[in-house]
Amino acid sequence: MAGIRHDPDQDRVRGCAVGAAIGDALGMPLEFGPRQSADRLVREMRPGRLAAGTFTDDTEMALAVADSLLAHCPLDGRDLAQRFVQWYQARPSDVGIHTASVLSRLAAGNAWQYAADEVQRGAPGSAGNGSLMRCWPVALAHWQDLDLLVADSRLQSQVTHPHEECVAASVLVNVMIYSLLRSTGPADALSVALGRVDMPVSLRTLLREAPAKPRESLKNSGWVRDTLQSVIWGLTTTDSFEAALVQVVNLGNDADTAGAVVGALSGAAYGFSAIPPK
Repeated sequence: MAGIRHDPDQDRVRGCAVGAAIGDALGMPLEFGPRQSADRLVREMRPGRLAAGTFTDDTEMALAVADSLLAHCPLDGRDLAQRFVQWYQARPSDVGIHTASVLSRLAAGNAWQYAADEVQRGAPGSAGNGSLMRCWPVALAHWQDLDLLVADSRLQSQVTHPHEECVAASVLVNVMIYSLLRSTGPADALSVALGRVDMPVSLRTLLREAPAKPRESLKNSGWVRDTLQSVIWGLTTTDSFEAALVQVVNLGNDADTAGAVVGALSGAAYGFSAIPPK
């Protein structure tokens, strides 16, 4: 991996960014709902708590990460925290419980390191998907530098989600995007990332086993390991952007976040031109 320096395919770069927003929007009306039966899968934009085709906090926070990277590259944790607070104070339509707890402390004037650590100490087992959903801009900003990609992927998670599984998940997805942008297949991209990213053994085992999991066993909850398991399953058991996205969002539960993550990955895998106009 360290020796790869050629430019990524720009169609794949666009696919990653647009795919994330599309996945978020397609999953939005299915959020907190039941798993859809395999013969009645939702394949087109529908209204839900927001108008059809509207993305959610997942993409809004990702855009804040992108704006911060445009202003500071490498990423500056203080700048990113301030941008998250500005977004939070604008009263978004949705914000995760853990994220809101951190951002409320930031808004009160606490340093991001203190705020994130205080919330994590209060709920040491909290390992939600709130940093995973927004991580993809780091991969696009650092397509030419894998070490910097890893460092900034960790940092963007630590601003709100310092749990080791949240940090590892953000790094893993971005290392996969790094490979996918260079035309590596999904299964090989996963294998490379698992070999590159430090993570708890239990999480590594879960991800290695994800492609073989039966659809009915996938929880697709707001916990980061459940999101990752669904995303890896969808990406590695299908062969197109649409198929990967449709399979994952129709698992229900935290469908918009899982959709955003698999949208970023499958967009990087198949490119913008592979996204159906609908």
